[in-house]
Amino acid sequence: MAIAVGDRIPDVEVKTPSASGPATARTGDVLGTGKVVLFAVPGAFTPTCSDYHLPGFVLRAEELRDRGVDTVACISVNDAFVMGAWGEQQNVGESVVLLADGNAEFTEAVGLTMDGSGFGLGTRSRRYAAIIEDGLVTALFVEPGGGLVVSSADAVLAAL
Repeated sequence: MAIAVGDRIPDVEVKTPSASGPATARTGDVLGTGKVVLFAVPGAFTPTCSDYHLPGFVLRAEELRDRGVDTVACISVNDAFVMGAWGEQQNVGESVVLLADGNAEFTEAVGLTMDGSGFGLGTRSRRYAAIIEDGLVTALFVEPGGGLVVSSADAVLAAL
């Protein structure tokens, strides 16, 4: 069953890219304090994720912070090396925290997996965005299909 408004965000181990290689982080630490916008993408370097989803949040990071968001984070079922390279290619800098859910443990814990095997991707995350306050989901925007309609940075800004 998928996570819902009012649920606590799961606390699982993920990786973050860093200059010295992958670093271990816990989602409870990264996502559990303050107001957080978390968005998930099916895969780094994939067209919609690279052309629209991540760039929208990078461009709107300051507007999100102006509305009280402490952390903007992106999670994907990719390894930390891929997430790091994608972040560099997308000029993410400090605007978005990149979380590598390489084993899909977080994605499975929130119940938002997607079977991408028809595209050669295996288990991936559905595309979504969430507003989390002190570890509790206060808003959740799960895409009904393959596009970017309800989980964009603009949609999240409109909900804040």
